Amino acid sequence: MPNTSNRPNILFILTDQQRQDSMACYGNDWIETPNLNTIADQSFIFDNAYVTQPVCTPSRASIMTGLYPHAVGLHRNNIPLPSDCPTIAERISEDYYSAYFGKWHLGNDMIQQHGFDKWISVEDFHRVRATRREYRNVEAHYNDHLRKHGIEPPGINRSYENWFATANLTEEQTQAYFLGDSAADFIRSHPDSEQGDQPFMLYVSFFEPHPPYTGPLNDLYDPEEISVGPAFLKRPDEGPLLNRLRADYYMAGNLNPLGIDDYHDLTAADGWRRLRAQYFANVTLVDRQIGKMLDALNATGQLDNTIIVFTSEHGEMAGDHGMLEKRSMYEEASRVPLLIRVPGTEPKRIEGSVSLVDLVPTLLDLSETPEDEQSASTQLLGDGFAPTPSAVDPNRWSIQGKSLAPVLNGDADLSNNDVFVQWNGMGDRNLGTPEINRMASMHWRTVITPDRWKLNLCPADQCELYDLNNDPHELNNLYDDPQQRDRIRDMAARIRIWQSATNDEVDLPRV
Repeated sequence: MPNTSNRPNILFILTDQQRQDSMACYGNDWIETPNLNTIADQSFIFDNAYVTQPVCTPSRASIMTGLYPHAVGLHRNNIPLPSDCPTIAERISEDYYSAYFGKWHLGNDMIQQHGFDKWISVEDFHRVRATRREYRNVEAHYNDHLRKHGIEPPGINRSYENWFATANLTEEQTQAYFLGDSAADFIRSHPDSEQGDQPFMLYVSFFEPHPPYTGPLNDLYDPEEISVGPAFLKRPDEGPLLNRLRADYYMAGNLNPLGIDDYHDLTAADGWRRLRAQYFANVTLVDRQIGKMLDALNATGQLDNTIIVFTSEHGEMAGDHGMLEKRSMYEEASRVPLLIRVPGTEPKRIEGSVSLVDLVPTLLDLSETPEDEQSASTQLLGDGFAPTPSAVDPNRWSIQGKSLAPVLNGDADLSNNDVFVQWNGMGDRNLGTPEINRMASMHWRTVITPDRWKLNLCPADQCELYDLNNDPHELNNLYDDPQQRDRIRDMAARIRIWQSATNDEVDLPRV
């Protein structure tokens, strides 16, 4: 049955740890991403989109709820999303048939939850963190895919991240390939399914290009020919102690400690280039799977009635400032690609800065979900209970993001839009040395102002101020420049006002 609703379908594609400069529309003139290029050609391209916190679980919490990490209580990795905190699937019009495929990383990854009608899981390892004993016996759907390809899954005691480094998987055996096939099958079958008269909202959440820095396309790019910028392998001498410690650790040849078997010789620049080339190859791996979804939308005639959103939960340092992975306010880790394709609109670039916390209210607007239908009290929540009116405080989970629909419609712009990023300290794991772990336990608050200045404040480390207009690679920390004192005071006031509005109670240094 065809979709008889006037509401558009929504396809939300989320990657893990993808830098903004990994796409042609953001200046990368050598990477092979034809399918992302196709989406970009038809989309609003946001010049400067920022995550709320540059690490997995907190960022995902904002993407799925429209709340900042401190407000939803997910200040680090591996904390389950509260069962009464509504996701977009619980807020969007009940006309929608909602599906979630891939990495969840918000607790109970194997279990269908939080308003989604269909669930495809990929990460068996997260069963060890299940909140209920019976959840620990549920396998990931991806396991069947591996067995069909002659591979025994790594099991509950080893993460895909660690296992993938030495599993030598073919392209067809990866999580990315499995999700591409699963999503394309869903799109192709939806018009003829029992839910075919409903619009669908499908979230496809890829693990790649998250480390390990290896994969089936390792030889795709010549390490000597890929581009690097002025921050590549440049120690952040004027930056915080945390970043200096991390740069020293990585530039001494060490890797992210979680990647136990992901060995790379990082004692010289050629090793770093090789790692970087393999990282970008995994972006191409994902792009090929996105092509399957576009083909399915075209084949079923649904493309002209489908909103497509593409973004990533955070970026990757990939050797810039001498660092790897995320957990940094630097642009490489905190700024990500953001494309929004809205059928019937003219594609264009959107200047200014936005936050991924704005995506939930934006999609609620684009789906024409009335405000009175967005209340958590009218939906089935978390573990499937229907709350009484007193069971949910309607103000507790009030959306904190702002809809970007007026910007897309041309009725507003971002000329007055501040963006805020946070780090909430107390890392979720060992980051390499006791010294790094101590400094990573401190909290940070960041503001990016409309005139493209960035202030990073921490009560126990070197604060930072960057002029992103003239110093886009953040090489010149102006925080201690006496001529910038009034600017810093103004920017700190913006942070304080935002803290008050979002009930953020962390202490920051006096400026």
